[in-house]
Amino acid sequence: MRTPTVVKAMLLAALAGCTVAEALEPMNAARSSQSKPTIVLVHGAFADASGWQSVIAILQQDGYKVAAVQNPLSSIAADVETTKRLIDAQVGPVVVVAHSYGGAVMTGAAAGNPNVKALVYIAAFGLDAGEAAAPLFAQYPSNALKTFVPDAAGFVYIDPAAYPDVFAPDIPRRQAEALAVAQKPIHGAAFGQTLEAAAWRTIPSWFMVAQEDQVINPDLERFFAQRMNARTTEIKSSHAVLLSHPQAVAKLIREAAGGI
Repeated sequence: MRTPTVVKAMLLAALAGCTVAEALEPMNAARSSQSKPTIVLVHGAFADASGWQSVIAILQQDGYKVAAVQNPLSSIAADVETTKRLIDAQVGPVVVVAHSYGGAVMTGAAAGNPNVKALVYIAAFGLDAGEAAAPLFAQYPSNALKTFVPDAAGFVYIDPAAYPDVFAPDIPRRQAEALAVAQKPIHGAAFGQTLEAAAWRTIPSWFMVAQEDQVINPDLERFFAQRMNARTTEIKSSHAVLLSHPQAVAKLIREAAGGI
C-alpha cells in the first residue's frame, strides 16, 4: 500500500516533471532535520556569539537547527536569565553547548529544563551550585590572569596587546588581533558570583579539554570533566578552540546529539 507521503510525492513528481525519488528528497531532508535536537550555543567572556560562526556553518550543513545567545556579561544572574530564555523558547529536545565562562552560564540556565538532553563544555567552567570561579582561578592559575585590565565601570578585558598570544595563538595573527579589538569585556564581579543549581548533576555531559589553554588552566578543565563524569576528549589547542578546531568541536556536538 502506498503511504500518503509517497502518493504526495507522485503527484509532485507528475506536476514538476521529476522522479518520485527527487520529489521525496526535500521531504526526507525536512524529516531528518526535525528528528535532530536543536543546538543552543553559549559564548564566553572576552568574546561574543560570532565566535561560533565556523561551528554554526558546519552544524547547519549537517541539518541542525542552531540558536546562539548574545549575553550581556554583566553578571551570572543576567547571563543565566538571558540564556535560559533562549533555551526555553526552543521546541523539542535541545543540546546546549558552551565555551569558557559560558559553561558556568549554561550550567545554571539548563538546570531543571526537561528538554535539555545533553550539555557540551568546550574549554569551559563547570561550576557546581554555590561555587564561584574566582577561588578556582586562584587554585589553578593561568597566564591570562596577568593580562586582565579593568575599566572604570568594573568590566574586565584582556590587554589587547597580549590577547593574540594568550587567547588565540593558534589562529592567524591578524584574525587574533581583530578579535582583541572587538572582545566583549565581562564584569569582574561575575567571577565571584554563584549558581543556584548545576545542570550537569542531572544531564549527561561531554567535555573538550584544550591542552594548551592559557585562559582556563587545562588541569581545571580536567577537574570539571572528571567531577561531572563527562565523556571527555582532549585536543591540542588554545582557548580559541572554536576558531582553531571548529570541525573537532562540531564532531563532539554531533556525538552528544547522537547520544540522546
